[in-house]
Amino acid sequence: YNIGTIKDLKQGDIITYTTVYGTRTYEVVMVKTIANNDWSYLQGTADNRITLTTCLENHPESRVMVQAVEVK
Repeated sequence: YNIGTIKDLKQGDIITYTTVYGTRTYEVVMVKTIANNDWSYLQGTADNRITLTTCLENHPESRVMVQAVEVK
């Protein structure tokens, strides 16, 4: 899977996530550059949310983090 382009996502963009169990649609609510050791965005939430992280080219100390909430 290639998720390297998540750095180009912006608030309001739509992510479609498909597994053998079906397809879900999520709306991006946050895109942020975080430290490579910041795991605080992986805490449980009350809503159905996905969190994606990827490396930031030429910045090994940083990650791009995207959170998106399921659209019903």
